[in-house]
Amino acid sequence: MKNKFSTYSDKELAYLLKFDKKNSEFAFTEIYDRYSQKIYAYCYRILGNKEIAEDIFQETFLRFYQYIDPEHQKLNIQRFLIRIARNLCLNFKRNSKINLPLEEIENFITQHKSSDDKEYLDLIKYGIELLEIEYKEPLILRVYNELSYEEIAEILNISVGNARIRVHRAKEKLKDILSPYLKDLENNK
Repeated sequence: MKNKFSTYSDKELAYLLKFDKKNSEFAFTEIYDRYSQKIYAYCYRILGNKEIAEDIFQETFLRFYQYIDPEHQKLNIQRFLIRIARNLCLNFKRNSKINLPLEEIENFITQHKSSDDKEYLDLIKYGIELLEIEYKEPLILRVYNELSYEEIAEILNISVGNARIRVHRAKEKLKDILSPYLKDLENNK
């Protein structure tokens, strides 16, 4: 029965979720299947901690279920889920003041020198963690969630031009952060 729901639009699924008790579970499962990976990845990349990201991810879907309005004219479920996840992540970061000191990253890189691709991925992860949230967030939305600049602008409540500038600056800052470490990695191969 679930397979038939894969052809439904987001708006149709939202309607079933809210108004059709018989099919609401199937509709929710389809929405979850469509968007869960991207939402979890967003939470994880913003927070940098699997357990906390999992909690925020689950809370995102709970709140989605509570607040979804299938009659909203411009319903975009992915955008709505990311907006919920974003608010939860920002609230968590604000309340817990998670920061990764630069020395810790340098120690990590120094201790784990090898020629694995994992090393580069770890470097990128820690480089992104060092970015200010105003740059980190648009970069994650663009690169990992593959959102357009228009979608990023709407989620962050900024202009499209500003979304482009923030993504560009995030890439530049990331390059500045990573360049000494990447050179060091290349020299040790």
